[in-house]
Parts: sequence; C-alpha cells; structure tokens
Amino acid sequence: MFVDSHCHINFPELQALLPEILRNMMQNQVTHALCAGVHLPEFPRIREIAEQYPNIYASVGVHPNYRKTVEPDVKTLVKLADHPKVVAIGEAGLDFYRHSGDLDWQRKRFRIQINAAKECGKPLIVHARQAKEDTLRILREEGAGTDKGGPGGVMHCFTDSMDMAEAAMEMGFYISFSGVITYKNNRELHDVATQVPLERMLIETDAPYLSPEPHRGKDNEPANVRLVARRIAELKKIPLGRVGHQTTENFFTLFNIAR
Repeated sequence: MFVDSHCHINFPELQALLPEILRNMMQNQVTHALCAGVHLPEFPRIREIAEQYPNIYASVGVHPNYRKTVEPDVKTLVKLADHPKVVAIGEAGLDFYRHSGDLDWQRKRFRIQINAAKECGKPLIVHARQAKEDTLRILREEGAGTDKGGPGGVMHCFTDSMDMAEAAMEMGFYISFSGVITYKNNRELHDVATQVPLERMLIETDAPYLSPEPHRGKDNEPANVRLVARRIAELKKIPLGRVGHQTTENFFTLFNIAR
C-alpha cells in the first residue's frame, strides 16, 4: 500500500484523465494522493476534485515560481483551509533557481503561509530549491517547526544535502522523495535517502513532473509513486512493503487524516 503525498492532478496534462489515473492508482496499490495548490485561482478546482474523490486530499497555497498572481494573506488562507479535505498549507517556500535579483517577495509570501499554517494548525508543504539557508532561517524565525510548537510539515521533493535534511528533521519536518531518487547519477541524493529514517520519510510523484525511471520524459502520475518506494527499498536494502507501510503511516500522521 502506497500514498502519493504530493501531485498536481488538477493540471491540464492530467485533469482530463482522472478516471484513468484513479484506476492506475488502484492497480498499483496507491490508495491516496494529495493534490497540492500552487496559486489561489486554481484552488476551487483542487477542492472540487478532493470533494469528488474520497481518497484525494488537497492543500492551499502559493508557489514561489508564480511571480504575478493573487498574493495570499493569512486570513484568506486560513478560511480556505477550513475544510475537511484540505489538510495542509502550501506549496510554499523559496526558489532561487528560477528567480534572481530582489526576492523579498518570495520571503514575505513564505512567511505569510507559515503564519497561516500556525493559525489553522495544519502542516506546511515546503518547496526549497537552491535556497537552503534562507529556507531554514525563515522556518526557524517564524517558529514553523514542531520543536517550537509550530505545525511542522514536509520538505517536498527533497533534492538537497543531508545537513539540510537533518536541520529540517530537527524542527519536526518530514523529508519527501520523488522520482528524482530513481535517477542513476544522483548519488548524493541516494546517500541522503539511505540516511533519512523511514519514520521521517514520505514519497511523492510531483505529477505531472519528474517521472521516475523507466518513464522519464513522459507525464508522471500518482501510480508511479510505487517506483519511488521501490528505489528507496533498494537503497535501504529493506522490503518494499515496509517502505509502503511506513510512508503511508507517516502521511496519515502528518496530515492528521483518520484511517
């Protein structure tokens, strides 16, 4: 049994294929998926999908790659998160890979979403790309971690170093691995995956992006999260079923979802 802790099945590449996507999930023992919000105008459709399908959950947030979009505020995010199928705030964070120059707008947006998560008591889904120091600093300054009484959350699609993983876990965050873990030349990430305790780990697809091997270059889908789990099992030299069981338990625990 597996759970895709982060996907975008509302995106045009996948939305028209939802019945097929759900069938493929079932055939691959992927029982649940979380559809992550990236900007507010799209959120009503994400919520609609979550309401329509009992095994799909949602988050609400604004991604750092959306420069010109509706800016979030704490009150709006808390109101939108007040729904039984909305289980997290995000995808929020910092991206210094795709953007340069004055990025205070990203930092401000990130802080707003952290404070919304604190106010509504729902965990954060954190996007961090080439922004390790600022991401960790802002999480600490805003008291986002469970170590400071905050909501905690997950470092989504983790591709950074072990020292960042350790710092995030010290604050109570989970580490989530995507199809990138299946890429043969990503040895540093393979080492990180072997060191992150299974009890602090989630798995995801980030569909329609980052398809795992052997589907690299094609649109991704939640059913492929099984391949992420398989690679982690290989790296850790443990049974695939153990990876599936523990990461599924972690998903339900983090997002406070009743089994």
